[in-house]
Amino acid sequence: MTVAPTTEVSRLLREEFDSVLDAWFATQKREGVRRPDLFSDRESRRQLSDLLRAFSEALSRIDITEAVDIDADNWSELRMALSEITLVRTERGVAPWEMTAFMLALKQPVFEMLSKNLADRTDRLLAEAADFGRVVDALAMHINEYFIAERDEIIERQRAEMMELSTPVVQLWERVLTIPLIGTLDSMRAQEVMENLLNSIVEHSAEVVIVDITGVRVVDTQVAQHLLRTAAAVRLMGAEAIISGISPKIAQTMVELGVDVGEVTTRPSIRAALAEAFRRVGFQISRIEDTRV
Repeated sequence: MTVAPTTEVSRLLREEFDSVLDAWFATQKREGVRRPDLFSDRESRRQLSDLLRAFSEALSRIDITEAVDIDADNWSELRMALSEITLVRTERGVAPWEMTAFMLALKQPVFEMLSKNLADRTDRLLAEAADFGRVVDALAMHINEYFIAERDEIIERQRAEMMELSTPVVQLWERVLTIPLIGTLDSMRAQEVMENLLNSIVEHSAEVVIVDITGVRVVDTQVAQHLLRTAAAVRLMGAEAIISGISPKIAQTMVELGVDVGEVTTRPSIRAALAEAFRRVGFQISRIEDTRV
């Protein structure tokens, strides 16, 4: 295992750990980044202690006078500690700037201790303060990047969940599926619709699929092309597509845009589309005679 040169910073974190921890905690309180509304003093101190201990262990293996590479193996335990604390704090609503300030607050107490212990060695004081500052800045940047990545992952997961909820494929009857579209149909959502629909055709051995666009806000050339491509993909799977919800206004718009629906069956309402679907799969809807006296 690589052993780093002994520095006053590493000695402070090793031999005066509790003093550094207390000073860091006090600095966070003073600078308003402790968030007592989200974390008790006990929980906050435990987080700081875990992170500071991982930092101390990392400094025993890393020469901080060299370029800082947070992705290096020697930083793995500290990265893990940073990630765990960042995840917990962001899940409770801590803002990105607060996470960065959370880490940067370590500078002041360490600088003050260095100034006291190296008062008669100015050159070493300046060098160690600069090196330690670079490391803390790199850790703060890493926290910020992790926060952004975690937030983007959450947003993407929520987007996927919302997409799935907004494009449900429903089995109306034996061999008959429908997918009601609501809102805006852009390229990404159209792809999601097609994938869900084709998978459901296989899963349910469907022969007819009703694509209902009653809730689609605007039907322009792009939306019409998405619908026609979806219908073509359905035919390639051995099923037939019926597009329902074609209002007079939408019909007029599609004609003005020069959209040719070709062989795609269209119906003005989901009711009419369902009747057509039943006819194609060999079922008939009939009224039950009233047998009440």
